[in-house]
Amino acid sequence: MKPSVYIGIDLGGTSIKMGLVDQLGNILHTLQNPTPVKAGYHQVLAVFSQMAEQLLRKGPYGWENIIGVGVGVPAFLDQQKGIVIEAVNLGWDHVPLKEDLERMWRVPIMVENDANAAALGEMWNGAGKGASHLICLTLGTGIGGGVIINGDIYHGANGSAGEVGHMTVMHQGGRSCNCGRKGCLETEASATAIVLDALEQVKGMSTGPLKEEYDRTGTITAKSVVQLARQGDSICKEIITKVGCILGSTLAQMCYLLNPEIIVIGGGVALAGKILFDPLIQAFNNAILPRVAENTSIVPAKLGNQAGVTGAAWLIHRKYTLDILP
Repeated sequence: MKPSVYIGIDLGGTSIKMGLVDQLGNILHTLQNPTPVKAGYHQVLAVFSQMAEQLLRKGPYGWENIIGVGVGVPAFLDQQKGIVIEAVNLGWDHVPLKEDLERMWRVPIMVENDANAAALGEMWNGAGKGASHLICLTLGTGIGGGVIINGDIYHGANGSAGEVGHMTVMHQGGRSCNCGRKGCLETEASATAIVLDALEQVKGMSTGPLKEEYDRTGTITAKSVVQLARQGDSICKEIITKVGCILGSTLAQMCYLLNPEIIVIGGGVALAGKILFDPLIQAFNNAILPRVAENTSIVPAKLGNQAGVTGAAWLIHRKYTLDILP
């Protein structure tokens, strides 16, 4: 049997997801393990090796059938050399990931930023399937982004394109961001922002569902705010509406520059559904010229936590399958 499948890896700060992916973008088998962050870089590689062997035992494939391995990493990268310049959540600094994995597995390796990999996954076999020009946002603790132009990730001059979470959206009174600046998109419209908004509201409350949730659990999560909003709580609906409006107006400004066919929004916050998307789309339409907006759809992501694995596999599919077809 000739090489016919790919391995995709989505490396996160808490978990490693690995999947066997066919040439149509379908995931055949998956595994998930905790990321041994404290044990260091080489232990992560050891877990990669163990997981790959487990994965191959799940089906009729061996290394002779693997076209290559793609890896999504939460990091700034040297794209050409496959070097991880900095991965803050992993504690990595200038590690030769591509070179080390090629030495370990003896197959082609490609490395990409994790948000970009998720965007590619949604383009290949998710909500963006069939489109060539996309913006993808992942709304979680922070906000990750990927920009796809003509069917491929746009990296920019040094790989920093798509860092939409650090666009300034609040020029006065914005919250401090880990990047050292204030008023970044992810300080105002991420899961973290939702929690901070909710905690500010709770301070002045004596009763109400949000106050009861806080008193019962001692904390507030973005998930609980979304759940209460969906149950009709007006305070929580206001918090989600605010996030939607900020996202909508920000995406409108991005569209003047990029004019995408589709904007895909994923991550835990996107599970809010209609209560997020309705104000988001309204704010988007209010902030953009009809001509620019007329061919742009805003849709929720489809692949969930499989987007990164799928997109990582796409990296190999793009280079070693599509590029060699007649």
